[in-house]
Amino acid sequence: MGDIGDMGDACCSHCHEPDRARDASYRRVLWLVLAINAAMFAVEIGAGLAAGSASLLADALDFLGDAANYAISLFVIGLALRYRALAALLKAASMGAFGMWVIGVLGWHVWHGSLPNALTMGAVGVAALIANAASFALLWAYRSGDSNMRSAWICTRNDVLGNLAVLAAALGVFGTGTGWPDVAVAAIMASLALQGALVVARHALQELRLRPLSPFPAE
Repeated sequence: MGDIGDMGDACCSHCHEPDRARDASYRRVLWLVLAINAAMFAVEIGAGLAAGSASLLADALDFLGDAANYAISLFVIGLALRYRALAALLKAASMGAFGMWVIGVLGWHVWHGSLPNALTMGAVGVAALIANAASFALLWAYRSGDSNMRSAWICTRNDVLGNLAVLAAALGVFGTGTGWPDVAVAAIMASLALQGALVVARHALQELRLRPLSPFPAE
């Protein structure tokens, strides 16, 4: 009987090895993308203020939000599914809050009729696109994981789309001599954040229904 028990323990330990290896790999990737996003936040917040660009400021805040989201993801790796789902809900709320903040920023720029610096927008937009493309590639393998992994990938996917939009806005500002392209891109980025928040929240709520909270964890 002891041999059977030992075999069972060995089998159980062997079965969990792929999960541990995946978690360790995911943790390394999250540290990398966390560093990338923190660095780009510092770059874009300064450039956005200097250029007077709503879309750059929106993208800078998005980098900050993503860095915080990746930090949360690092904290919940290896925890029970319900806690990872709750973390994903928190990230969905932050994505939604970012979208609403961007709406407020672009309203301020519309009211004041500000004209951003197109050259600064373009240069910083290219740097941000490279940073987010690297993050996107690193997270690609985890796009079909649980809601926590999926939320990290969705955030990065939206960032790549947002960076392309910022570059389009820079061209639009340069070509038209008005700030409306910048405002339009900020509105697109806000809608991406709100749409991403809904997708992540829906997925997390489905996981919570599968693993409801209880005072006696089943896992």
